[in-house]
Amino acid sequence: MAGPRDPAERCSCCNTDCVERPLRRLFEGLASGVAACPWPFVLLPLLLSGGLGAGFLFLPQRQANDIEGQFTPTGGPAKAERDLVRRHFPTNDSQRFSAPRLPTEGAYASLIAVATNGTSVLDPTAWEEVLRLDKTVRDPDYERLCARSDGSCASPNPLLSRRGEERPPAPGSLRFPVNGTVFLGAALGGVDTDGGRLLSARALKLVYYLREDGPEAEDSRQWLQSFLRNISSKLRELDLSSIQVTYFTSLSRQQEFEGNTKSVIPLFSITYFLTITFAIVSCLR
Repeated sequence: MAGPRDPAERCSCCNTDCVERPLRRLFEGLASGVAACPWPFVLLPLLLSGGLGAGFLFLPQRQANDIEGQFTPTGGPAKAERDLVRRHFPTNDSQRFSAPRLPTEGAYASLIAVATNGTSVLDPTAWEEVLRLDKTVRDPDYERLCARSDGSCASPNPLLSRRGEERPPAPGSLRFPVNGTVFLGAALGGVDTDGGRLLSARALKLVYYLREDGPEAEDSRQWLQSFLRNISSKLRELDLSSIQVTYFTSLSRQQEFEGNTKSVIPLFSITYFLTITFAIVSCLR
């Protein structure tokens, strides 16, 4: 049996190193073991770190950056109600597309053309540039993936629904905001009217919907990503002088969220480094 402890090793008000002394002995033994046989202590951490770090190869498939998943409660009532709407009001983006029936925002690319110098987007010069912009967006891939109604792609704007219509509507020929059975309030902005007759409009909105209810959903997503990458260069090639164009897609918010994540990580790293450094310096004696 071990003999009685040395009074110098007992904890008391005058002896405060009773914890430090056994720890010092423990680490002295560990240091002796490392010095006598160093290779296991060198190789084992490397192998363990490499094995655990291999899991990062699966990070792209497992990362969760979806805005809905991050900022809405799991199993929330809104999601259940949306599923109820989907069951009772199914959509058919391939044949009978209807934007009001969408239970979500849908897959779309939206552009707003604003007339420059205080003119109207319905002026012949500005209208011609709007048509050029429309033709640029309607590439072959879009024609393949677009949401369809009555056998053709859904019109991005009610004023462009008449195929082959090259001239803008004459001032006063349309009523606003409802022209017949067509609501123009969401298609035109900055309007000037006279007795309910449309005289001019500063802005025109184009919304290009794509299919998302079938196997084409992933292709539609890729088209939107390509649209965001290339639209700036295409606008420069068009050299538009009568209108200014801004754009937004159903992926823009998600991409901005992911971009913010990448920009914030370096700031967090700097913050943690400064915090740890301050803590270490503060504890030095």
